[in-house]
Amino acid sequence: MSLVKMVSLHPDVRGEVNETLVTAARHAMLCSLFCTSCADACIAEDMDMLQCIRTCLDCADICAATARLAVRRTAQDVALLRAQLELCIKSCEACAAECDRHEHEHCKLCATMCRECAEDCRSALPTVN
Repeated sequence: MSLVKMVSLHPDVRGEVNETLVTAARHAMLCSLFCTSCADACIAEDMDMLQCIRTCLDCADICAATARLAVRRTAQDVALLRAQLELCIKSCEACAAECDRHEHEHCKLCATMCRECAEDCRSALPTVN
């Protein structure tokens, strides 16, 4: 299935899809899942992972909200979308930094995904106007 095609079918889009924004939305959705999975794995670790769990869960929620806002076109609030993208960047950077503090493979993978998501949101930001 193509998210670009889905967004392109919206009457307000008229075939002019912001593919950079759709890519950021897709990555944010995936990042939300990675962060949720990492938080769950951190719960099972035999050490204090409370800060990592909290940071991952916060990032997961912010990424999920970003993905949903990024694909909406009806009466779009550009200022709100830009603020959400900026928040997603900050949250992903914080989550990557926290996950980098740990040697667990799930944390390393989560940190990588967070950096990729932040980069995609950073790329999408100037296209939203």
